[in-house]
Amino acid sequence: MRSLTLHFPAPTKFSLFWPLVLLKKVPIKPKPLKLNIAFDAKRAFQNNTGLGNYSRSLISALATYFPEHHYYLFAPKQTGMFNTTLPAVLPQKPLHRWFRAAWRSRYVVSDLLAHKIDLYHGLSHEIPFGIHRSGIKSVVTIHDLIFERYPGQYNPIDVQTYRRKAKYACEQANRVVAISEQTRADLITYYHTPPEKIAVVYQSCDPMFAIAHTGTEVQDMRRQYGLPPVYLLYVGSVIERKNLLGIVQALQQQQLKIPLVVLGDGGSYKKKVKSFIAANGLQQQVIWLNEQRRPAYTDLPLLYQGAQALVYPSIFEGFGIPILEALWSRTPVITSQGSCFAETAGDAALYVDPLQPQTIAHAITQVLEDAALAQAMREKGWIHAQRFTADKCAAAMMAVYKSL
Repeated sequence: MRSLTLHFPAPTKFSLFWPLVLLKKVPIKPKPLKLNIAFDAKRAFQNNTGLGNYSRSLISALATYFPEHHYYLFAPKQTGMFNTTLPAVLPQKPLHRWFRAAWRSRYVVSDLLAHKIDLYHGLSHEIPFGIHRSGIKSVVTIHDLIFERYPGQYNPIDVQTYRRKAKYACEQANRVVAISEQTRADLITYYHTPPEKIAVVYQSCDPMFAIAHTGTEVQDMRRQYGLPPVYLLYVGSVIERKNLLGIVQALQQQQLKIPLVVLGDGGSYKKKVKSFIAANGLQQQVIWLNEQRRPAYTDLPLLYQGAQALVYPSIFEGFGIPILEALWSRTPVITSQGSCFAETAGDAALYVDPLQPQTIAHAITQVLEDAALAQAMREKGWIHAQRFTADKCAAAMMAVYKSL
């Protein structure tokens, strides 16, 4: 038998690595980036209306759906208004505790650096002055520029303060978040913010509004607050732009006898509305709920679900969160043409001219007299509300963060 001799080439410095070259390349997935994200949490701890609800809802949603990141709440003070386990960072130096507003608007930057913050999110129109020189990325949410559109409805000093803070934020933040296309358009018009710098991220509302309550539960709520079995609902500050007077005029002009429950408070404009009510004998028809007994926050879904409709004929808004709360509550919505309202309510609402009370009255009559229409509005409202779920809003905001 002939022997077989195998000849191998002499090893070289390259052939020693052949086995490694022949191995299949396996992609290595990078570890997810964990960010230290800080929020301006003043409103979350101190505001129980729109800006506070936005702050609490967004922070909670991000912490729920993106728990891999670290979140810090920077606030002048901590209250029981926001029930969270996230760490709060308060001013520590004596000077900062004495001048908490100055700490929040400027000196907080040194504390952000000490906590190794990667990204700071100003949730209500402002970021700390000087943060653009710190190396910390920043995002600012602009809700609206109503003080630019209607400066006469504000104290002139307040307008100057709001403008200074908002313009700095829009110029120096890495990204600007607008809560609606309407606000995005206003940012481009008034501050010439580059369109590519603006991201529209819609907001959600508290998930409790999506919970359907029984008729018995709604009845118990009405009994608790002394409300009639049938009523219309107004939710919001009692200020000129919100147009409560337009609703009252509609009731008076068309002799609509249905009670109106008002959840909100105000100053000089409220006195104007009350004068009209007294002059036209409507005192028993308009129920100022806060003056009788301010409802618990957890009772608000019941208040919506007990109403025949939310009437919200505001002149202008950045988003109109009561509309979304009503849609989630399966409550028909009557609101205004124009502004952001079609974004928020879609095809689920009846739209009126807020400056023409007769159009408000006509819409109210439609909802009260056409049961099929009211039911269709409830169903369309629930479908449209799915665009504004907490997980979708959190994902859209996290996409903004990760784009930086």
